[in-house]
Amino acid sequence: MRAVVLGVGNIILSDEAAGVRAVEALQAGWTLPENVLAIDGGTSGMEMIEDLSNLDFLVVLDVVKTGAAPGTLVKIAGDEIPVFFRHKLSPHQIALPDVLASLELLGTMPQEIVVLGVEFSSLELGLEMTPLIAQKVPALAAMAAEELLDRGYALEALRKAA
Repeated sequence: MRAVVLGVGNIILSDEAAGVRAVEALQAGWTLPENVLAIDGGTSGMEMIEDLSNLDFLVVLDVVKTGAAPGTLVKIAGDEIPVFFRHKLSPHQIALPDVLASLELLGTMPQEIVVLGVEFSSLELGLEMTPLIAQKVPALAAMAAEELLDRGYALEALRKAA
């Protein structure tokens, strides 16, 4: 069973960095088994095709726009995923639907995809996330770990030094 946790977003657009920072938090907080790859996808596009081909499970970490209050954590799965990608938040979201469409065309689409996100507060130019969204990053990483654990991937939480 192969899985990828993909953090996407533009780190110079404040809260847009949440997906990338959540993948970093996942790597810092858990030991990932060899069959789970964590990728900082940033604003990448078609160059991700090889890493995302023939997966059993793909977890995408990103900011979302669902109409919920800023800071709300969201899980999008199944039939909701194409609807999620119809509403663009930023240029990076153009790339991911294109990659998924190409994977489908090639017959190498991941068997299961889950998008885990946080409703953003600001997409203004800036290297710092808003405090509200920054404090949600660990929870987003924990949600990704839980999704993997629920499917039998052998993650281990790292203990923090006292």
